[in-house]
Amino acid sequence: MMTLDPQTTGSATQVPRLVLLVDDSRAQRRTLAVQLTRAGYHVVEAAAGDEAMRLCLERRPDIVISDWMMPGQSGLDFCRRFREMQSDRYGYFILLTSRNDKKDIAEGLRAGADEFLTKPVSGAELLARLSASERILGMEESLRNANAQLSATLARLRETQAALDRDLREAQRLQQSLVRERHGRYGEFDLSLLMRPAGHIGGDLVGFFPINARRVGLFALDVAGHGVAAALLSARLAALLSGGTDQNIALRITELGLYDARPPAEILGQLNRLMIEELRTDAYFTMVYADLDFLSGQLRLVQAGHPHPMLQRADGRIERVGQGGLPVGVFPHAEYEELHLALAPGDRLFISSDGLTESESPRGQPLGEEGLNAILRTNATLRGDALLESICWSAAHYAGGERKDDISAVLIERQKMAEAPWG
Repeated sequence: MMTLDPQTTGSATQVPRLVLLVDDSRAQRRTLAVQLTRAGYHVVEAAAGDEAMRLCLERRPDIVISDWMMPGQSGLDFCRRFREMQSDRYGYFILLTSRNDKKDIAEGLRAGADEFLTKPVSGAELLARLSASERILGMEESLRNANAQLSATLARLRETQAALDRDLREAQRLQQSLVRERHGRYGEFDLSLLMRPAGHIGGDLVGFFPINARRVGLFALDVAGHGVAAALLSARLAALLSGGTDQNIALRITELGLYDARPPAEILGQLNRLMIEELRTDAYFTMVYADLDFLSGQLRLVQAGHPHPMLQRADGRIERVGQGGLPVGVFPHAEYEELHLALAPGDRLFISSDGLTESESPRGQPLGEEGLNAILRTNATLRGDALLESICWSAAHYAGGERKDDISAVLIERQKMAEAPWG
């Protein structure tokens, strides 16, 4: 009689494996069951395929040893049904057969059998087959456990991502609220603002604030980079360019107790020193700051690395404004040049971030200043929000619906005294 050594089979574990024996011969089942029990396995028996399927559903055996030739349902048919019912874990299937033809073996493998044992069963051969099954089942369990851990980790990541998305949506709402007013009217001038982050949040910021009874300050800035860090810096800058004189870096109170603003070049110099000496960050930003006298139409402007503003005259001509300038927060002793413009009735000044001019076509060609000028000419009859929305739509159409960078803009329009030739 064959004997199995439980120390070498690998089955004498804390949770012994369950083996299902399927054979119409009770004597054969008993012989194998005794040997398997001695080897440390739990054993259940079935005399036919239908009974074996019921036990598979109830007990979920780890290993099945089934005779090929049985009355009614053959071991081959039972193997096929056994494979069809499996889902979350693997069961090792050994066919007992007196056949040794290669075609029979190939048919058994196609049906789902893992191994074959030839009758009469050799104890040493059964030991070897069980050792192989232990290795396969052990690897399958390790893989299943790893997959379960991966699924749990992915579930936690999804929960974390959902929480981040909620936070980012709230951050987007808060960032949009930094632009307290999207429209303003000062004398003959209409001011319109646009902010479109590429993601939930971005580093662009636009705004305006009253200086005194005849002047208003306007700004457009773009923090380098994207995401949370850029948004946090833009929020800090928003605090510096809003509120009363105690908070707004641009404002001061004169000796007469009246509100006034520092010269634009001085304001940019202060922001540059703040970035380098106090914030001590590797980030930087580009900016256009303008001081508009809305009674006279005179405008003082500083360009600090930001795209050139476009001045569209009442007759449709477009002029490029500024010399470029240095970004804020890069060079400790940067100097900024102040420009002076006069906005006549029907003129408008368009200031935008590089997210607009750097919009790329599907072929990788940027929109550029020429493309922006063409859009301004095409939409010459539009004003305010209608113009800004049309510009955004045109840029999106040019880019095939793809947008990789934030878009922001400030539009300054002086009302017409008489109908201009272009509308």
